[in-house]
Amino acid sequence: MKKAIPAIVPVVLSGGAGTRLWPLSIPERPKQFLDLGRARTFFHETLVRVSGPGFRAPLVICNDEHRFLVAEQLRAAGVKPLAVALEPVPRNTAAAAAAAAVLAAKLAPGALVLLLPSDHVIGKPARLRQAITAAAPAALKGALVTFGIKPTGPHTGYGYIEAGRKISGGVRAVGRFVEKPDKKRAQALLKKDGVFWNAGIFLFSPKAYLAELARFAPKVAAAAEMAVKKGERDLDFFRLDHKSFAAAPSGPIDTLVMEKTAKAAVIPVAMDWSDAGSWASLHATEAKDGRGNAVRGPVALHDVSGSLLFSEGPILGAVGVRDLVVVATEDAVLVAPRDRAEEVRALAAPVAGLARISRATVHRPWGSYRTLKMAENFQVKQITVKPGGALSLQYHRRRAEHWVVVSGSARVVRGKEIFILEENQSTYIPVGTKHRLENAGRGPLHLIEVQSGDYLGEDDIVRLEDIYGRK
Repeated sequence: MKKAIPAIVPVVLSGGAGTRLWPLSIPERPKQFLDLGRARTFFHETLVRVSGPGFRAPLVICNDEHRFLVAEQLRAAGVKPLAVALEPVPRNTAAAAAAAAVLAAKLAPGALVLLLPSDHVIGKPARLRQAITAAAPAALKGALVTFGIKPTGPHTGYGYIEAGRKISGGVRAVGRFVEKPDKKRAQALLKKDGVFWNAGIFLFSPKAYLAELARFAPKVAAAAEMAVKKGERDLDFFRLDHKSFAAAPSGPIDTLVMEKTAKAAVIPVAMDWSDAGSWASLHATEAKDGRGNAVRGPVALHDVSGSLLFSEGPILGAVGVRDLVVVATEDAVLVAPRDRAEEVRALAAPVAGLARISRATVHRPWGSYRTLKMAENFQVKQITVKPGGALSLQYHRRRAEHWVVVSGSARVVRGKEIFILEENQSTYIPVGTKHRLENAGRGPLHLIEVQSGDYLGEDDIVRLEDIYGRK
């Protein structure tokens, strides 16, 4: 009798910084949480791609700073996760996969793990699901299966796989991995049969992966297991133990395990795929006009060809340019030749040293806020509080606040006073005064907050009480 294929736990990795997509991708809102004019973000699309029959609820691995952003994305997708595990420090994919494997074995015994990035662009996703089903028997027998994409050109930003002998169901043993070759070597690889791009998607049993990891990177395996064992629940999240996880050497699953194990296998997938890793790769997947331009936002062109032009707000005009990437946000502009778009990551350090305002929406358990204006001694924010949401009872040592209700109804605690503010009403919170803001209505509460003082950092918050258990 044919053995039934077990349920599969999708493990969505969401720890990447997406530095090659600056200035749209920034630390507060990295690539996976962008929609780039699409109906859904990359993260949301990933959740949809691996839902339905045969899949368990997803297990998400993300960093602490993005936990509420992840929670909002899960809510928008209507997905209740198996768990959302928080990485206390970045340790790359081998350790993240190990923690996920330990958690999946505990929360979904017998299930396979499907490890996948949260920021890829995939066309024809039904073919990916078919390949997952076809690869499952090999994974059940202990293979660590990766998914191979037929190359469309000598791309130097992707890893390559040379397939070896046939195993079963379209699955082949891996002959060897080739990590991001130069153009000449990539062209040579394309002349061979059985060569694929490495999509960075893996299917395996937790037991098989952890056993191979223990062979080739025992410190990573031990650290991940201890991080889960000593981890703690925090609201809707699971915090991996900081000290234990930090002890894991950093490294990708490809080099620490897949390139060393004899159990590596590959299954080809005939789907459209891009890791959306650079502006050039996005240009390749975007719809284009008759002159090869990919355009989003308020953009005006004259005699322009082969270019990608994005604007998040300001009107962007271009005249007589060829093969450029031009991206404008509210507070930054990027200009680069399209064939050098991979080098945008080199700007990460110098950009970090420049004064800037992050206008990305910052999510909190009670709602979200967005900085509209910052200057010396004052800051303006747009705040949204969800129905039933409440900020912590708190005070500030160095700033005062003015609140103006734009819509909704606010219940305000100010010192010993408790009162309601309706639309177009306002209040003032002096420095050092304990206060709390709650949504007293059935719909969202929107208000404008004006802060004034000699220091306006988010760390000038002294919490006295918090319904969400934050310290």
